[in-house]
Amino acid sequence: MKLTQLRDLVAIVKHGSLRSAARHLELAQPALTRSIRTLERELGVTLFEREVRGMVLTSAGKLFYERAAMAMNQLKRATEELGQSQGDMQGTVSVGLSIMPHVGMLPAALPVFRRKFPKIKLHIIEGLYPAIEAGLRNGTVDFYMGATPQSVVAPGLVSEKLFENTRTIVCRKNHPLGKAKSIRDLSAAQWATTSLSHNASDDLNTLFDGFGMPPPDIMLQAQSTMSVMVALAYSDLLAILPVQWNEFPLTRGHLQVIPIQESLPAPDVVCIRRADLPMTPAAEHLYDLLRRHGPD
Repeated sequence: MKLTQLRDLVAIVKHGSLRSAARHLELAQPALTRSIRTLERELGVTLFEREVRGMVLTSAGKLFYERAAMAMNQLKRATEELGQSQGDMQGTVSVGLSIMPHVGMLPAALPVFRRKFPKIKLHIIEGLYPAIEAGLRNGTVDFYMGATPQSVVAPGLVSEKLFENTRTIVCRKNHPLGKAKSIRDLSAAQWATTSLSHNASDDLNTLFDGFGMPPPDIMLQAQSTMSVMVALAYSDLLAILPVQWNEFPLTRGHLQVIPIQESLPAPDVVCIRRADLPMTPAAEHLYDLLRRHGPD
């Protein structure tokens, strides 16, 4: 078995077809076909089935691909780590961030990171832990930083608590409810939730129930920070968001925090990564910068 065979397998899965993978690898399509057939003979299994939508992994192919992708990602990480340790500051850093690090930590950390690693390609995934888990396990994501997951982290991953956090209620500028002093004054409002990757509706229901209020009227569910900003800025919807939104420069002219007297708890902010893999120097530097710019 050759590394080029694993590379070819991963490329076909990533690009969905032999033609697209061959173009990406700058190989002739027949050569790529021979590579996969040789690998299948060596393994004694069929890895792909040809379908109208492209090349689809068999059940055996899915098992092998998971290990092959992990091996290729670890090799890529090792190569980049070696180069960075010798002054060749190139490579890729891939991180998963929830909303809080996006608005409260990344604005200060990003320019410093870019100055030190101008040739590093940065891949940022917006989401919560469940959506990032597969990438953490196979090595395509260096670390996740964000809200504590509701479920136990997968075997092989380690979770480190960074700090506790609180939430606030955000609305558009000059909202009719913008001067409310208590969350109970907002019982008739309509709300937006910020993610579908965990049960945000139940989270809001529990919060409202704790204040003796009826369930909130949730009228919009958003899976990205941009969707939340647009929804709040151009409607009368409210949202409960990390307190760091109060200082987010991009929305300061359009959104405001409602000054309620109650304290709204938020999940702790954690960092989750592979337990058995050190981060590359570039990934470690980004992690340190993000952590440094968290709440005191």
